[in-house]
Amino acid sequence: MEWLIPVLIVVALVVIIGIYLWATYNSLVTLNVRVDEAWSDITVQLKRRADLIPNLIETVKGYAAHEKAVFENVTRARAETLQAQGPADASAAENHMQQALKSIFAVAEAYPQLQASQNFLQLQAEIVDTEDKIQASRRFYNGGVRELNTKIKVFPNTLFVRGLGFHERDFFEVTEAAAIAEPPRVQF
Repeated sequence: MEWLIPVLIVVALVVIIGIYLWATYNSLVTLNVRVDEAWSDITVQLKRRADLIPNLIETVKGYAAHEKAVFENVTRARAETLQAQGPADASAAENHMQQALKSIFAVAEAYPQLQASQNFLQLQAEIVDTEDKIQASRRFYNGGVRELNTKIKVFPNTLFVRGLGFHERDFFEVTEAAAIAEPPRVQF
């Protein structure tokens, strides 16, 4: 009967460790799925903005056809956004897109007829809405990444989670803070 107490203690420890591992694994899976969902939200919004860009270019082009370099830069930034794979590429593409949008809206400021165009005003409102959604999606994604990375790095999780296939995720950071210090000005 003396051997029963040590066996019960060992069994209790194994059960406690098992429950801890099970709970930790499930919470990591949940956080991983949340981060994937948040990244999907970002890509949906980036795609939506990229889909608006050709209409914006065509509208502005009708008034300012001689601004070829501006249109080429916007088209290049749009293509870069659509080809971005992961947060690092998307961050670089985001910097270029912000600069391109600023330049196209700067061109638009020189054309009062364009500023009065209903089509242009609708596109500008949709782009502002999309920019707001991109910012919200980015905050949600980065919050999920923060939670996941923290869960992976804390002790004792750091000892075994990488062996379960979990790894830290990259934040959606902007490499040039000045590029997004203020959103593209679209009010005329």
